[in-house]
Amino acid sequence: MKLNYLQFFIFILFSIPVTIYAQNPIKGVVKRTNGAPVPHATVKIRGTNLAVSADENGAFNINSKQELPFFLQVSSVGYKPQDFQILKVDSTILELTLVEDALLDQIVVTSRRRSEVLQDVPIPITVIGGQSAENAGAFNVNRLKELVPSVQLYASNARNTTLNIRGLGSTFGLTNDGIDPGVGFYVDGVYHARPAATSTDFLDIEQIEVIRGPQGTLFGKNTTAGAFNITTTKPTQIPTAKAELSVGNYNFIQAKTSISGGVAKNLAAKLSISGTQRDGTIWNTREERKYSGQNNLGFKGQLYFTPSDKLQILLSGDVSIQHPAGYPLVIAGVTTTERSAYRQYAKIVSDLGYQQPKVDPFSREINTNTPWRHNQSIGGISLNIDYKIGNGTLTSTSAWRFWNWDPTNDRDFSELSALTKSQGNSHHDQYSQEFRYSGNITERLSGVIGLFALGQNLQGLDQTEEVGKDQWRFVQTSATGSQALYSTPGLLDGFGIKTNSTIKSLSAAVFAQVDWEFLDHLHILPGLRYTYDKKDVDYNRVTYGGLQTSDAALLALKAAVYSNQQFNINTDNNNLSGNITLSYRPNAKLNAYGTFSTAYKPVGVNVGGLPTNTAGQADLSVAVVKPEYVEHYELGVKTKPVKGLLVNVTAFKTDIRDYQTNVQSPQLGVNRGYLANAEKVKVKGLEVDGSYQLERFLTLNAAVAYLDGKYVKFTNAPLPLEETGHTEVIGGTATQVAFKDASGGRLPGISKWNISGGAEFSVPGSLATKVGRYFIAGDASYRSNYSSNPTPSKVLNVDGYSLLNARIGFKSEKFSAFVWSRNITNKNYYEQLQAAAGNSGLYAGVLGDPRTYGATLRYTF
Repeated sequence: MKLNYLQFFIFILFSIPVTIYAQNPIKGVVKRTNGAPVPHATVKIRGTNLAVSADENGAFNINSKQELPFFLQVSSVGYKPQDFQILKVDSTILELTLVEDALLDQIVVTSRRRSEVLQDVPIPITVIGGQSAENAGAFNVNRLKELVPSVQLYASNARNTTLNIRGLGSTFGLTNDGIDPGVGFYVDGVYHARPAATSTDFLDIEQIEVIRGPQGTLFGKNTTAGAFNITTTKPTQIPTAKAELSVGNYNFIQAKTSISGGVAKNLAAKLSISGTQRDGTIWNTREERKYSGQNNLGFKGQLYFTPSDKLQILLSGDVSIQHPAGYPLVIAGVTTTERSAYRQYAKIVSDLGYQQPKVDPFSREINTNTPWRHNQSIGGISLNIDYKIGNGTLTSTSAWRFWNWDPTNDRDFSELSALTKSQGNSHHDQYSQEFRYSGNITERLSGVIGLFALGQNLQGLDQTEEVGKDQWRFVQTSATGSQALYSTPGLLDGFGIKTNSTIKSLSAAVFAQVDWEFLDHLHILPGLRYTYDKKDVDYNRVTYGGLQTSDAALLALKAAVYSNQQFNINTDNNNLSGNITLSYRPNAKLNAYGTFSTAYKPVGVNVGGLPTNTAGQADLSVAVVKPEYVEHYELGVKTKPVKGLLVNVTAFKTDIRDYQTNVQSPQLGVNRGYLANAEKVKVKGLEVDGSYQLERFLTLNAAVAYLDGKYVKFTNAPLPLEETGHTEVIGGTATQVAFKDASGGRLPGISKWNISGGAEFSVPGSLATKVGRYFIAGDASYRSNYSSNPTPSKVLNVDGYSLLNARIGFKSEKFSAFVWSRNITNKNYYEQLQAAAGNSGLYAGVLGDPRTYGATLRYTF
């Protein structure tokens, strides 16, 4: 049953009490830092609902009979809210000064585990304010890739999510749970281990920091490619509430509300709720229903205890529930492989009596005969304690998080009953603890030191893969000999495997980094990290169904499709890595730096099924995947040439040994792929980003990233789809091979050119009784073509595309209303291409969203 979010939020809004106070006059004027008046600023008596608006000259007159002392809250669009204490009430005209908000050269970040001005940090970082992200329609991480060119996020569903920075971080394509991500994802200091966290809706986001490059000496979990450091707004003692409602085409509706206030002395609480619904954009002609819709509900509650200036305790709990209408792939094409004519997709379909598949992906129609389902719930509890000691802060972050995944997929992508069912049901628990001390040791020396431990228990629960009545023709290599027996009625009907697996892992680390100004304006920043990782795997796969027979020949044919597999793996490794940065900051307008760092991604394990050897047994030699070792070089400069203008440039090169990659196998039993190592990979690039702010009237931003990622050496790469069945003469005999040398080929998912830019222009004005600013804004992004296959392919390549988004409306301190549109030009594009299981020639695609549009209303109390 769909929730009526609008009725719920109306109930919340009308539940907020209104109080009337007696009157004593207080007169004043609100000014900017340069002495100019701030017209129409809001002046409110803290703890009450009594508020007035200043006039054109910033003057105000408010009446109160509050017990002294009390506070005036002063705020205005474009300025930082400020509280002023009133000790006495007399005829004196108060002068209250507001500081302009969000000045680009004053953005504060916590990427080095303490508050610092962005331009002073010798790390390439992109910062997106929570409100800016929401205004741009980025209500989850997936939308951020349009704003940050160096970010790549590809997802065929929440589980199969690849989150990369500069093309590195996770394997591209189908997810294998036995590998650790190389991009850290943190919310309020808590590490989120599962990539599915990127699909949940944002709740009360204050700021998003996208940190590029290895950061293992600053964060608890090792990050070989970068990190997302997300902070949310904290509860306030002052009663506040906000509500937001968005509606759009495809019956899109999104509602958010947040209520905060004091519940006891020094104790504040906040409750936030978010709901998103949208009809699907893909039509299943067989089921006559829509897919690729949204149905999300999220809750977050916090208690914030501040008994003294030195101690802060934040208890947080959140849960997100998603029951979307599935995320199917559409048939994108059929290619000829190097298999015999008998094994080409068109011939197979014809022999089974079906029509050839409709290849019209942007009609957004599918004809699959298994329902798609991608239900998940994800959440957890965390306790964060900050205690000031000396010139620094001791922080303890304790957390437990969970993830439940309940999917159904039709992996033949068609009306055929071939690979009819793919259900990777999973349950994940993680427990983490971090202790960290950061701050200024002396006037010239600052740093951070920390301990981190992460325990995970990831279970595959009756994960199911099942074939249907048509699968026999896909696996049959000829119509003669024993292969002719594949046409035995019912042989493979309902034949499948159920897998139960467990990965228990432990990661522990100690890390430290200092910033020492050893000469005037010249800083050296050494960092060191020691990590220990351990993984224990229990894997058990059992076949079921199909024709029940004792015929040895038929049993052998069934076993060639699916077979029982059982193995246990216990593996561990440790690593010492670090970095050193030299930074020169002669003045506030220049920060030049160079960095060398080493990093590693821990040992991986295969839990998606192993390929079989010539004896038909699981190939245990590929059960464990070697750790990934990184050497990273970076040169950067951050500049402020003139007032309001920032220009930053970064050049980098990353070398990776034993790169962990995902291999798509033609064997059904490993249709989710398995992990392997490419001997050496190199990614190099150049990033330029700039922004300009002209007072409050105009804001511009632009960023360009050039990325070049290649396999320096990958001698045992899987064959691309079109080369499946390739034979070579080995020892004088024509032999079919499954691998090739892909050295020199490009890495998947990396566009050479990634460009984004945006602008916002605003002017002062009024809407009814609300004083604020009218604005028009837009952003555009471009990605050049990229490979969508672990091994470079002639057919599995995504063409480059551009997207344009815009919005226009009105915003004031407490009220905003605007209309928006995403993908205004209705560009048809793929986000990912993928070969169908079995590599018979069919491939499918993940479609980007079509044009969407709507309106948003936002109100703060």
